[in-house]
Amino acid sequence: MLVLSAINLLNFYDRQAPGALVEPMRKEFHLSDTEIGLLGSIFIWIYAVIGVPLGRVADVWSRKRLLALGVTVWSALTAAAGLAASFNFLMFTRCGVGVGEAVCAPAGTSWIGDLFAAHRRSRVLSLFMLGVPVGGALSFLLCGPIAQAWGWRTAMVSAAVPALLLVPLLLMLQEPARGASEEQPLTVDRSSMWLVLRIPTLWWIILSGAFFNFNMYALATFLPAFMTRVHGYSVARSGVTTGIVYLIGGVCGGVLGGQLGDRVARRSLNTRLSAAAGIALISAPLMLFGVMQPVGQAVIALVVIAIAYGGFNTYYGCVYSSIQDIVAPNQRGFTMSVYFMAMYLCGASFGPLLTGGLSDLMAKRAMHAAGAVGMNETFRAVGLQQAMVIMPVLSVALAIVLYFASRTMTKDVARRDARMVAV
Repeated sequence: MLVLSAINLLNFYDRQAPGALVEPMRKEFHLSDTEIGLLGSIFIWIYAVIGVPLGRVADVWSRKRLLALGVTVWSALTAAAGLAASFNFLMFTRCGVGVGEAVCAPAGTSWIGDLFAAHRRSRVLSLFMLGVPVGGALSFLLCGPIAQAWGWRTAMVSAAVPALLLVPLLLMLQEPARGASEEQPLTVDRSSMWLVLRIPTLWWIILSGAFFNFNMYALATFLPAFMTRVHGYSVARSGVTTGIVYLIGGVCGGVLGGQLGDRVARRSLNTRLSAAAGIALISAPLMLFGVMQPVGQAVIALVVIAIAYGGFNTYYGCVYSSIQDIVAPNQRGFTMSVYFMAMYLCGASFGPLLTGGLSDLMAKRAMHAAGAVGMNETFRAVGLQQAMVIMPVLSVALAIVLYFASRTMTKDVARRDARMVAV
C-alpha cells in the first residue's frame, strides 16, 4: 500500500511540475495563457483516451508490470522536457507523460480494492489519493526554488528521477488475486463490461468528476501565476506558498474525506455521496472569497483558498470508494478508466484551457476599459483573477450532481449484487 501511494504521489509530482514553472516557460517561449492552458489540456486528452484500453489491461494482466512500465515511460518523458527547444516539443513530452501516467489510477485503485474490504476503502483510497495534494505540494515546493536557482529545465529533470527509484520496490510486491477482499463469495459479474455504462450512479459520478477536475486542474495550472501576478510573489515564493496550500489543505481534506466516508457509510453506502455534495457546496463561497482578495491581502487569500482546496479533496475518499461499491471486482479497472476518460476529457482538459482563454479575454477587456493600446502585466493580473471565479461556480454544480448520484446509488448496488455469481 505504501509503495502504491508513493507511486501515485510521484505521479502527481511529475504531472504538476509545469504548473509550478508556468511563468518562466511563458516568458521563454512567449506564450499566451491559452497556450499555457493547452499545455495542460493536451496531456489530459492523451491521458484520458489511452486510459480506457489500459484500464481493461489492468483487469486481465499483471497490474504490477503495467505500473512499472508506466512509471518508466512517464519519468523518461518528464526528463525529456528539459531538452525542449520549442513549445511543440514541450507539448510532445507532455503527451508521453500522459501515456505513462494513464496506468496509475486504474491499476492502483483496482489493486487496493483487492487489498481492503468495502468498509475500509474510503480511508485507504483517500490515503492513496493524498498523492494529489502531497505530490502537487512537493512539485510546487521544490520546482519553484530549483527553477529560481538553476532554471526551469533543471527543475523538470529533477522531477523525473524519484519515480524511477520505486520501480524495483514495485516489482518485489506480491499482487493480490482479484476479489480477494470481498466479504461474500459473490465476486464476479459475468455480464458484458459495457453494461457498466448503464449504471445511473456512474453517470452522475462521471459528471461530478468533470466539474471537480475542471477546478482541480485550473487551480493547479494557474494558482502560482495568480500569486505572482495578483500578489507580486516571485517564482520561488509563489511555488512555495502554493505547495503549502496543497500540502495543508490537501492532506487535511483527504484525511477528512476518508474518515468521513467510512463513518457515514455505516448508515448507508449512498451517504458518502451526499456528504461530498454538502462539502462541495460549502467550498464554493470560500473559493470565491479567496480568489477575489485584493492586492495586499495575499495571506487571507492563501488561507481561504487552502480551506476551500481541502474541501475539494474530500471528494476522493467519498466518491472513489462509491465507484468501487457499484461494480464487481473484475470490472473496477475498466470502470475507473471510463470514469477517468470522461472526467478528464470533459472536465480537466477544459480547466486549464478555458480558464486560460477566459483570462486572456478578461485581460483584453481590462485593457480596452483603461483605454490602453498594449497588454501589460497589470491587465493580465486582472484577467486571471476574474477568470478564476469560474471555480466556485462549478463547485456549486458539483454539489448538485453529487446529490443526484446519492439518490440512485442504493438501487444500483442492489442490481450489482443480483448480477454477481460465485467463483
